[in-house]
Order: sequence, then structure tokens, then C-alpha cells
Amino acid sequence: MSYYVYILQSLKDKSLYIGYTSNLKKRLEEHNSGKNIATKPHIPYKLIFYEAFLNSIDAKNREKYLKGGYGRKTINKMLGKYFKK
Repeated sequence: MSYYVYILQSLKDKSLYIGYTSNLKKRLEEHNSGKNIATKPHIPYKLIFYEAFLNSIDAKNREKYLKGGYGRKTINKMLGKYFKK
């Protein structure tokens, strides 16, 4: 089974959401249907980035890293050109 760390961007206000899941398609549908309290005010979302992992521990660790200060810098390095569009 694969696990995914993903970054969503709100089409409403450009805010980002970082999460992890074992079913990326289903999770995106859940976010966009308002089933997640944290993301509901910002729907709709689009998927702008994801990484695949072989186990949930690695995915959780990557999610935690990306949500921190150094992780935000990493996101800006990886996706900086995308954000400047």
C-alpha cells in the first residue's frame, strides 16, 4: 500500500493545506465536499503537489516536516515558480 503527502491550494483564497492519506483521490473529494472542518471554509481546492511513500510512518514524518518552518521553506523552493504565476 502507498501513502501520500499532498499539498492542496484553495481556489477561493490561495491558502495551502498539507496532509497525508492512503487514497489521494478520495481525500481530495472529501476536502472539496466540506467533510473536513479545517478546510471547509476555503473550498474548492486543487491538488498542486504530492509525494508517495511505502509506509505511513514516513508519510506522517514528511507531513509534519512540511508543516514546520523549514518545511515551508522547502515548499517555497519546490513550488516557488508555481506561486509566482
